[in-house]
Amino acid sequence: MKNRLPASPAHEHKAQAKKSIGCMVVTCSDTRTEENDASGRAIRELLDREGHAVRLYRIVKDDPEMIRGAIEEGTATPAVEAILINGGTGLTRRDVAFETVDGLLEKRLDGFGELFRFLSYQEIGSAAILSRATAGACKGRLIVSMPGSENAVRLAMERLILPELTHIVSQIQK
Repeated sequence: MKNRLPASPAHEHKAQAKKSIGCMVVTCSDTRTEENDASGRAIRELLDREGHAVRLYRIVKDDPEMIRGAIEEGTATPAVEAILINGGTGLTRRDVAFETVDGLLEKRLDGFGELFRFLSYQEIGSAAILSRATAGACKGRLIVSMPGSENAVRLAMERLILPELTHIVSQIQK
């Protein structure tokens, strides 16, 4: 008889979660356009590859009102269950996504930012402390805010978001 570990609650939750999530992708940038938004494109392609649906895509200036407006549009759209934001998480005066998103979160997923910075540290070293990536729940939706570089987006999506997306959304919707 083989020694088997009992299934963990997380594994059980993942098995019961829906398989496709409706998403909104938001790029916060004063310079990006649809043609040169490599990070937004990467998020959309990775979601599509995993069978998730991008319902809305917006590029907004790194401005609190514009970011808040995009999030409000996403939370008012029934087909959107997760809003994935890239850009605006640095330390310059123009980087306001963190403050805007953090102010809207009803419940925080502190582990996302912590793990993202840990994984970033493994790739880029101590500069990882400059990231203010964050995530949580707002109006029954998952909101994730990550840095705007394509490498950072791929790291967040492949290592953290995609493996847990259906699980997190199912928990938020309970």
